[in-house]
Amino acid sequence: MTATHGASASDAASDGPDYASLCDQARDLAESGHLKRAAQVYEQVLAGEDPRYRARAALGLAVVRHDSGDVGAAREADLIAIGTGHPEFAPRAAYHLAVSYEGAGADQEAREAWRRVLDFGNNRYTPAAHHGLARLAEERGDVEGARGHWERVLAADEAAIVPEAARDYAERLLARGAVDAAADVVHRGLAVGEHPGLRMLLGAVHVEWAIGEFGAAVADAGDAARDGVPVDPGTAGAAVELLARLLAVRGDADGAGEAWEHGLAHPVPEVGDEVRARLRRGFLAPDPESAERAGADGDAAAAWWDPYIEAAVAQDNVPLLTGELFLAVNQIYTRLAVPLAGNETHAAVLREAIEQAVRTPGEYVWGRALHDDFRERLRRAAGSGADVLPEGWPDA
Repeated sequence: MTATHGASASDAASDGPDYASLCDQARDLAESGHLKRAAQVYEQVLAGEDPRYRARAALGLAVVRHDSGDVGAAREADLIAIGTGHPEFAPRAAYHLAVSYEGAGADQEAREAWRRVLDFGNNRYTPAAHHGLARLAEERGDVEGARGHWERVLAADEAAIVPEAARDYAERLLARGAVDAAADVVHRGLAVGEHPGLRMLLGAVHVEWAIGEFGAAVADAGDAARDGVPVDPGTAGAAVELLARLLAVRGDADGAGEAWEHGLAHPVPEVGDEVRARLRRGFLAPDPESAERAGADGDAAAAWWDPYIEAAVAQDNVPLLTGELFLAVNQIYTRLAVPLAGNETHAAVLREAIEQAVRTPGEYVWGRALHDDFRERLRRAAGSGADVLPEGWPDA
């Protein structure tokens, strides 16, 4: 709901031919983008002697001045319209003034303007005023003071404002952990009108309920294990996975990581194995023959990168790890490709390019593990039992 330049039905019968047509002309000019000329026409009406058009012209001037960027002049015009006490244009001007102050962060002035809207008793604008007062109360931490205003908004049968206000209120409730109360507000808003934001919040409510149920299942499995009661590894493992993944969807990466960690350390070893299998779902299984050709013992479970992938999945930062890997590959490729593209044959230049490429992984947290793995595979391939590479290679 916004303040506009339009005419009031209560003025139609008494419109004088001159000022009525001037107000219409100013409205048309404003709607076509001629704000300066529209302001001049509205000012002409205000300067006239017919009080019947003063409120309409003042509100129109306020909107035009605000759209032109002259906020101070807009507020002055709003006050003129409010001062007329007109049953339609005065509350609309108070609404316009409140939105202006609220947008500028002038909360005290905005509260006063919203209360002026309420004082006029025009039911077209009272729900918006209660919504504004609820927002301001929430911003200053007065949750109890805001509640009465929220209730008055939700009680209105106004499809233009109730669903949006319900979305606003439910979002705040959900952020405070009041899931059931948020669900009630969402349903009340949808009963008045459809709103995509409310549908999204309804889904978020169900996610929170699911997190609660899966969390309870995980806790029950832990209690049963400590009491010596048999625990089904499949059920317990599924509960841990679903809890962790929903926490990640919510944006709680730390909570997701803790859920995986607790599942892996479950007192029932079979549950821990089930959780690890779910955490590693889709991981690359190295070919044992390829590992042997590379100098390793063929043990696929010993892949040095697995702990980093597990941590990335548990902490919901797989895209970060993937980005690091692609960046490292790109850096290595570039450092090797530059001398190749230049047909460089000098041994010193080529050695420097290779040295830079080999050192590239060291820039990342997983780089040291790669260097240490290579050192170990080279030691075993040499069969000497001693390190072939100097300490700190390749950085030293």
